[in-house]
Amino acid sequence: MGICDQRTVIITGAGGGLGRAYALALAAERASVVVNDIRQEAAQAVVDEITRLGGQAVANADDITTLDGARRIVVQAIEQFGEVHVLVNNAGNLRDRMFVNLSEEDWDEVVRVHLRGHFCLANTLARYWRDKAKAGDTVDARLINTSSGAGLQGSIAQSNYATAKAGICALTLVQAAELGRYGITSNAIAPAARTSMTEGAMPDVVKKPADGSFDFWDPANVAPLVVWLASPLSRHVSGRVFEASGGKISVADGWRTGPVQDKGARWLPEELGPVVDALIARGVAPQKVYGT
Repeated sequence: MGICDQRTVIITGAGGGLGRAYALALAAERASVVVNDIRQEAAQAVVDEITRLGGQAVANADDITTLDGARRIVVQAIEQFGEVHVLVNNAGNLRDRMFVNLSEEDWDEVVRVHLRGHFCLANTLARYWRDKAKAGDTVDARLINTSSGAGLQGSIAQSNYATAKAGICALTLVQAAELGRYGITSNAIAPAARTSMTEGAMPDVVKKPADGSFDFWDPANVAPLVVWLASPLSRHVSGRVFEASGGKISVADGWRTGPVQDKGARWLPEELGPVVDALIARGVAPQKVYGT
């Protein structure tokens, strides 16, 4: 028995990197896994790995950025395993450019895969779970979204990616507020690990240590948090964004109302300089943008 026994999980972008690590860890905890990746062979390779280890999994290569594709994924999961309990929105891409060099295509492609990709499957499943709850069935469902440090603090040459990842944090908050009544939680993770994206961006930083010491950047280090969030044990946690890397886990403290100065009347523009300076002095300094 594992902590995800009899739970079915859909993982997007699970043909490698973090998604593969999640799939293997969830299967080890007795979850049935739908391994979604646009690279059919990569998805099937992960499925084969899981089944060799005695787990249950099926490959899927449908497009997560369309509602039709999302519906096909959900239908396959239900036909194969009888139910869906968890969605791990993991798939992503990069089109890194300095902001002034971004093309319309660079912007749209990253926002499409990250934000629209998060929407389509979550929306499809939320409707399905809501209908079950309204019919009187017990729902104990999970949305696990993927943000990034870039989405929390910004990142040089990644304005498209950082914007999409910040949007995912806001989406998570709204999902948690709206869907809790149906037995659905929504949380996000901001992982840091060795993936095809980080190896391309900073290969010397994320490489595996040659001396056999703790591999901080191993994607498997992030997987235990995802497994726990997918399990029944996490039903009391929703609307949170977790950062995870190596052996570190933290809960992000997002935007909140800071110091306030209330005049009780309309401000004059020329009055605001010292007021703004005082408010900034009283507040907590923001974390630095990555790359600065």
